[in-house]
Amino acid sequence: MRANKVKKFAMIAAAMLATAWYSHAQESHIGKRTGHASAGKPLYYRYCWGCHGFRGDGNGENGPYLNILPRNFVSATFKCRSTPTGTLPTDDDLFNSITRGFYATYMPSWVTLTNQQRADLVAFIKTFSPRWKNEKAGEPIKVPAEPALTVDSIKHGKELFAKLECWKCHGQEGRGDGPSAATLTDSSDQPIRPYNFAAGTRFKCGETNEDLYKIFITGLDGTPMPSFADNVKPEEAWDLVHYLRTLQVTHNGRELALWESTKEGAEIVKAAKITGTPTGSGIKQ
Repeated sequence: MRANKVKKFAMIAAAMLATAWYSHAQESHIGKRTGHASAGKPLYYRYCWGCHGFRGDGNGENGPYLNILPRNFVSATFKCRSTPTGTLPTDDDLFNSITRGFYATYMPSWVTLTNQQRADLVAFIKTFSPRWKNEKAGEPIKVPAEPALTVDSIKHGKELFAKLECWKCHGQEGRGDGPSAATLTDSSDQPIRPYNFAAGTRFKCGETNEDLYKIFITGLDGTPMPSFADNVKPEEAWDLVHYLRTLQVTHNGRELALWESTKEGAEIVKAAKITGTPTGSGIKQ
């Protein structure tokens, strides 16, 4: 037991020394707050290394036991971004990921840490990859105002879902069971399942309509989910958002009642009934 503790301490010390040359100068900027890698380093080796590894390569000792491998910070490939596909995320993107956590994974919300601590962690995470030294974060995409929810919008979104062949991965009913689902792998060659829209209202990268819009336009780098920035117009992306929401509101009776208690939710439920929600969704036609 003592030998294992000594070994772990030595590994942590070596990893910390390996990044010392770079981390002292790395910063993050979250609004008016500045994060410092030197302050984020001890936080990382206290809370994060067990999954993400001593060197930030995702090879922590907990990794083999997790359903989804931890993020590899060395590759600097991130799913949740406000920036175009292939570009680095903003500091705010990383801060939001740490704050929010990732739904249906072992990455929890770290809202228990102070805003400053999370900003410091962002700064230190950026020391693991040389990309942060050689590249700037991408320019956040512009998100136009969401148009009014209408039956026509949902109908068009349903047509786009078929035209863009979203069903091949997500399934005809959006349950993540399309014909390609079982064959999909991520950038680490690990099996990955498409999102099941019928399972709830949260996504990996948030839960608002704007979050879903960003996913369409930026894609989820490191996964088979591409960017549709070159395939759909902004108003069409919003139509897809509106249609996919109709697949979520019927998860169960309690959720349906919650949706119907809000103006937006009631409109979505009404439109879903008119347009024809997938079989087995729970809404009576």
